[in-house]
Amino acid sequence: SLYFDDYFNTAYAEKDAGVLERKKYRIRIYNCSDSSIKLERKKKLGSYIYKEAAPLTRDEVYKILDGDYDFLLESQYPLCREFYFECISNVMRPRTVVDYEREPWILDEGTVRITFDMDVRAAVGSYDIFDPSLPALPVLEDGKCVMEVKYTEFLPRIIREILPDRASEFTALSKYVLC
Repeated sequence: SLYFDDYFNTAYAEKDAGVLERKKYRIRIYNCSDSSIKLERKKKLGSYIYKEAAPLTRDEVYKILDGDYDFLLESQYPLCREFYFECISNVMRPRTVVDYEREPWILDEGTVRITFDMDVRAAVGSYDIFDPSLPALPVLEDGKCVMEVKYTEFLPRIIREILPDRASEFTALSKYVLC
């Protein structure tokens, strides 16, 4: 994922400060492939998280990296047009590439998704998310991973029982901030 922030690094500062209402933008791909490219905006309001996405092409990603945002204004997707205004008015620019290996577990009851993100790394030297040889530095201690529990309806009892008692204290972790 290629994360963006404004001139003042507002997304970083608000996450670090624990601001309850915030947003951040990223371009997400999987396995350095251009088969699925999404511009995403993640909004947080208290304990609720909402994600929006719009498709991009590889050429459009390179245009964004080159600072050529005009095509976004012509997009059929409101998210792209809003990202254009962020780039122009708030000097939104690429900040870091976050890479990791993910193991997802899905439980249909309660629409629960548990992910384990391992080998979390921050890329260095480039923002080219399509480059499989992009050098990266680890940001977690050896043997550590990031576990996320996401659910839409309710958290089933079996999941609540296996989570540590103090699990709610771990909600402030951000791979973007780490990287």
